[in-house]
Amino acid sequence: MKRTRTAALALAAAAAAVAPALGQASATAAPGTGYLQDPAGGEHEMKSLWTKDQKHKLEGQVRFHPGIQYGTVNRPSHPHDPRGERQVPDPDTLAWEPSYEFAWAVSDVLVNKGLTTKNGTHPIVVHAVLRDAKGVARAEVEKKLTGQPATGRQKVAGGKRIACDTGEYTVEWSVTRTHYGTLTGSLRWDSGCERYRKAFSSENGRA
Repeated sequence: MKRTRTAALALAAAAAAVAPALGQASATAAPGTGYLQDPAGGEHEMKSLWTKDQKHKLEGQVRFHPGIQYGTVNRPSHPHDPRGERQVPDPDTLAWEPSYEFAWAVSDVLVNKGLTTKNGTHPIVVHAVLRDAKGVARAEVEKKLTGQPATGRQKVAGGKRIACDTGEYTVEWSVTRTHYGTLTGSLRWDSGCERYRKAFSSENGRA
């Protein structure tokens, strides 16, 4: 019998072992979180764009969550273990199901670009495309958000599974505030699953 589970990994040892695998040359994985961020840094690191009249500013950020998934199988426990059987991850079922987390901040100038305020509600459009090494779009999301606060964060499910070890991908993203402009960015992601396999194999050997 197999059951599908989604990480947040069930095994702490596996999570610790695979965390370094998420770091890429063009983006950094926050320790223990399993996401890539553009621009790299903390929650308040943003790309910014001023309108031509210098009266409005749009800021944006994206976090790409690879979303590892796997199935489990029943394995016999140690002969003297009263549990009889235990469920362990099955490395052959590893796959990715990405999601995208967008953040934005909208500022309006009050006095000569020296004093800004963030208030009111805003129409925000978030968009991301996951492209393979040949530039082919393998997944795409777009969501129109109305009546949003001046600062906000929204996570959008990718809705598509990506097979392990299918090469390097590029995430192209944008955040648009209607009539203010569109911020864009990109980051790279490697779909390799070898470290997960090793971590699971090591854990599966334990009674």
